[in-house]
Amino acid sequence: MTWLLTGGAGYIGAHVVGAMLEGGDEVVVLDDLSSGDPARIPDVPFVQGTVLDRALVARTLREHAVDGVVHLAAKKQVEESVRRPLMYYRENVEGLRVLLDAVTEAGVESFLFSSSAAVYGAPDVTLVRETTECRPVNPYGRTKLIGEQMVADVAAVNGLRHVSLRYFNVAGAGRREWADRGAANLVPLVFRRLDVGQAPQIFGDDFPTPDGTCVRDFVHVADIASAHRAAAQALRERRIDTLTANVGRGEGVSVREMIDVILQVTGAAGETWAEPVVTSRRAGDPPRVVAAVDTIRDVLGWTAEHELHDMVSSAWAGWVARRPR
Repeated sequence: MTWLLTGGAGYIGAHVVGAMLEGGDEVVVLDDLSSGDPARIPDVPFVQGTVLDRALVARTLREHAVDGVVHLAAKKQVEESVRRPLMYYRENVEGLRVLLDAVTEAGVESFLFSSSAAVYGAPDVTLVRETTECRPVNPYGRTKLIGEQMVADVAAVNGLRHVSLRYFNVAGAGRREWADRGAANLVPLVFRRLDVGQAPQIFGDDFPTPDGTCVRDFVHVADIASAHRAAAQALRERRIDTLTANVGRGEGVSVREMIDVILQVTGAAGETWAEPVVTSRRAGDPPRVVAAVDTIRDVLGWTAEHELHDMVSSAWAGWVARRPR
């Protein structure tokens, strides 16, 4: 089976490409390289372009005889989505509409959508289940919820088999060269500050949580990738027609706790200059979001394998490897 992976040159995308190749699938990558890196792409067909380009998408689906699509391409920074909502609706919503239009015309049978825990917003529950009401609190989360609904609406008409995977907080690296080099996620954000001798920042310590900082469910990117492989296999074997599932570890870790682990791994623990400093909250940050992971375990037989220290140490190894010599 041949899969088109949009955003396959990105941090998560590269790991998903690798996992699907290991699972025996044929892969084609489409990426506009706005945040992706072609060096992350293995020896597979690569098309540079955006999902907003209807003609390019249609040609790629046709020329590579694509049977299924894994849609990872998206803008994903919460704070940026608050400042630039129209860009997020164009890239994440209109981009998906164009892609689904081409998918429908091409007769593609399977669709795997990269969603997010941001669809839940700020639920007042210990564990977030797929049945928890979705009330996103920022434009990014709204674009992901609209995306899930768009895929389901299209599937109701044309029989498209589809899965939406709601990622929680992704960290770590499966290979050093695939490490997260952005500045939006907590782990590389802290690495970047430590590298220049600056203390890590905590965006608010007055949340209704045990230590006042946000609580998140951190999951290794290699586990995210293996979840995609499991979902793709289930679609390929026609074991499922539709599924919406959380992808996480089911364990809450506060931002302060995560920074403590980062300081230990990087050797900065105990250094006065590296003591975290508290700044104001960021717009759109919910206090606690931790996954219930029963659904993906029961339906796909998938569970996360990596622990917190694995995530940080692998991410740090990748970060160090990219430093200028």
